[in-house]
Amino acid sequence: MAVAVPLALTATPASAAQVPVGSGSYSDALPAGAPGPSDLNGAPVDPKVTDDYEGHAPTNEWWSSLIFQRYPDNPYGENLFAHPASFRPHAGGLEMGYPKDHRLVGDGLKYEHPHVADLSLGAVGLNSPDTRVADHGDWTVTAHWEGGGPTLRVTIGQGLPFAYAETDGGDAQVSFSGTPEVWHEEGSVVGASVGGRHYALFSPSDAPWVRSGGTFTAATGDHGHYSVAVLPSPEDLDLFAPYAHSFVTGSVVEYDYDEAASTLTSTYRVETEAREGGETGTVMALYPHHWDNATSDLTDLSYVSPRGEMRVVEGPAFTTELTTHGVLPSLPTVDSADHDRMRLLIDEVLAESELFPEPGDTYWDGKAMGRLAQLVPIADSLGHTEARDEMLDLLKGRLEDWLTVGGTRHFAYEADWGTMLGYPDSFGAATELNDHDFHYGYFVSAAAVVARYDNGWASEDAWGGMIRLLIRDVAATDPDDDMFPRLRSFSPYAGHGWASGHAGFAAGNNQESSSEGMHFAAATALFGALTGDEELRDLGVYLHTTQASAIARYWQNHGGTTFPEEFGHDVVGMVWGDGGDYRIWWDGGVEEHYGINYLPITAASLYLGHDPEHAGAVYRSLVDRLGHEPEIWRDIHWEHRALSDGDDALRMFEEQWRTYEPEAGESKAHTYQWVSTLAEVGTVDTSVTADTAHYAVFTDGGDRTHTAFNPGTEPITVSFSDGVELRVEPRSLASTTGVGGGGDPGEPGEPGEPGEPGDGTVGDGRLYLTPSALSGTEHGSVAEITVPSAGGRNQDGLPPSDRVVLRVDGLTGSHTGGGTEFSLPVDSGGSIANAVQIRVVYDLDGDGTDDRTETYHYFATDDLDGWEEYTHGRGTASTEGALGDLTGGSVRVELWSALGDQDSRVLVGPGDGAWVSIPFTD
Repeated sequence: MAVAVPLALTATPASAAQVPVGSGSYSDALPAGAPGPSDLNGAPVDPKVTDDYEGHAPTNEWWSSLIFQRYPDNPYGENLFAHPASFRPHAGGLEMGYPKDHRLVGDGLKYEHPHVADLSLGAVGLNSPDTRVADHGDWTVTAHWEGGGPTLRVTIGQGLPFAYAETDGGDAQVSFSGTPEVWHEEGSVVGASVGGRHYALFSPSDAPWVRSGGTFTAATGDHGHYSVAVLPSPEDLDLFAPYAHSFVTGSVVEYDYDEAASTLTSTYRVETEAREGGETGTVMALYPHHWDNATSDLTDLSYVSPRGEMRVVEGPAFTTELTTHGVLPSLPTVDSADHDRMRLLIDEVLAESELFPEPGDTYWDGKAMGRLAQLVPIADSLGHTEARDEMLDLLKGRLEDWLTVGGTRHFAYEADWGTMLGYPDSFGAATELNDHDFHYGYFVSAAAVVARYDNGWASEDAWGGMIRLLIRDVAATDPDDDMFPRLRSFSPYAGHGWASGHAGFAAGNNQESSSEGMHFAAATALFGALTGDEELRDLGVYLHTTQASAIARYWQNHGGTTFPEEFGHDVVGMVWGDGGDYRIWWDGGVEEHYGINYLPITAASLYLGHDPEHAGAVYRSLVDRLGHEPEIWRDIHWEHRALSDGDDALRMFEEQWRTYEPEAGESKAHTYQWVSTLAEVGTVDTSVTADTAHYAVFTDGGDRTHTAFNPGTEPITVSFSDGVELRVEPRSLASTTGVGGGGDPGEPGEPGEPGEPGDGTVGDGRLYLTPSALSGTEHGSVAEITVPSAGGRNQDGLPPSDRVVLRVDGLTGSHTGGGTEFSLPVDSGGSIANAVQIRVVYDLDGDGTDDRTETYHYFATDDLDGWEEYTHGRGTASTEGALGDLTGGSVRVELWSALGDQDSRVLVGPGDGAWVSIPFTD
């Protein structure tokens, strides 16, 4: 989706009600002035449905442009890619085509099978002002046209070669776009081809087709019907004819998870109604992730599609069977890792001044929570309980802020669309209903981590009720849910989600970050397991296992049969309805094109390594394209690399861990634990299964590591298919290699209190300047801070509003009796008469009141390029207040230009970067 600017939350309208849900709440009205679902011009939009439509309006479907009018001048909808057929609605009905031919566009960055308008389904005299949705199933939709006298309803669906039309007040009409080659014309059955694409037209037996040029009509009149099918070849007409009047009226996926057998069985069923004769089946075309795992008999017929070959089955249903490979909450920590370093890296995260970004929208706050949540079990495995509990407290606080009306952020229910919207939002989550699984998955994941250590917090009458509302918004399973549509963010037939709420694109809908969809699935499975809700757990397992069967094929061309041979890329950043695109939604680097479908890396990301050889090939493809090892999001790529070669991943981390900048949702501690663990245990071994939903098996040169998690309150023994048994304590991870970490079925320990003076957090008092804060560690790479020009003014001792402000909070330490020291490499280039000035401010107890302010004499820079050193040796120009011990206090550095017309620079980073030494010690 296009990036949207986060909206600052304003007060809710006076008419809004706060709806309590356990300890939390949501609003039944949007914040004052805040937009909800809107068209391209920002005007509110309502679901485009008929008067007899029942249920809540689904979004994020392959057909959503029918129900969500994104463009004010198009009340019909965009191209609809159902596969094998494509469609486009218009005033007179519905275009139909079979886009079997592909092309490369965008300088070869995208392959597509564009919609072709071979014919149009309609009714004589139809001229409708819009297209509306009358009904839908899990992958089918019924569109409605009304105007000029007649009405028309057409049911189409993914995998359906048939389009089923109902007419009233007008006769059936099918118009070809050109002169068709008619090769069969017998009463109510017509066979014709356009451009090498073959179609069959079926009308009631008492209403034969009448041809006039390229148009066929049939006297269906009131309550009439007809169907059109795209055929693999003219010779297949006889196979399709028996199903011509067996109208599909709905579609549903039924799944059954057998935990003991590690098996997910899914049945894809269409509901049919015989409009003539007694046939109740139909013909369905299966995607590769279907037919490769199907237990139903296949015919020898097939179609072309953007996902590869589609194979055909006859009947009202087909069934697939997939092996479930487990969803873990965390990996074990191995003994060979440097546990002390890991603890320090966790402490460095906690020492950061801004753990949550402002204004804190649903996505970036989610990523910040996800980053902390991944560190909790690592800290626990190290016995670092103070850090574990501090992070749990931070997660609870931020989640509770979001899950309660009245603060700076909350959720509101939008009844017209049946959706929960978070404010502030971003990426069109509120205005376009985009990406709800991406955003809310982080909330569910953080809540699952809290539930592992504090189950009472996650109970239905505490905060779990609100978390369940977010899960239902994304993936409600009850078709009669009183608040949400069924499976909003997951398309059962496609095997993955669609990111856009409105699908208002000529290329259909799209899915970029398939990995964030998987993250939601895993979070749902874990939250369900930890709260004792097997139905919710099974939903998460179904979503996770099904998507795992599709992602490698359609995003990474696993098996080599999805991408066209001439497509010069090994991955796509986005899957579209009409094809695949190497590009992403921003102008990112090569590493981002690959990595967008990896992040966030969690223990549920092991599916990316189910085929280690393929994972290795994808990594080598990245390096070959770059010409070097990854430099952007390098931690994400090291973690992915570890799935095929843990030793290589650990090597890269060890060489660069001091200097690299983590991806926004990652941390050095988590990356280190991931790559060090996989370097020891090896790659994922899918040949071994277990009788639990939460397990993984690894192999290293034939030596296996067995790992399992117990979400319950009693000890269990997990049995693996290779005969290994593993006892797992409640809320704990057990492994035959490394330390899993526990979880307390009761309340977690209290977060560590700030230390007394002499037992602090300041270390040796050395603080480093980074581009955004003060830190106890050097900035990971060489960078510069720009100090804005004084604009010709004399600002000596007068810090302006555009001064640079860097701070660190939560410091505790004893005053040594000494003074502040600093070293700032500064440069003003070739400009003359410039000067940089520094002020250091201490808030000793963190109460928001400055206790000591030190302003130093400015440093006049020379007119030569090159770094000069500005130090405390310049002396103080003024001081206010006195120093004492730090108890949870803060230190602030302010930089500005005292003189001059030129911006100046301050060097930060490893080696010679800027630092401040404060006179305190632990």
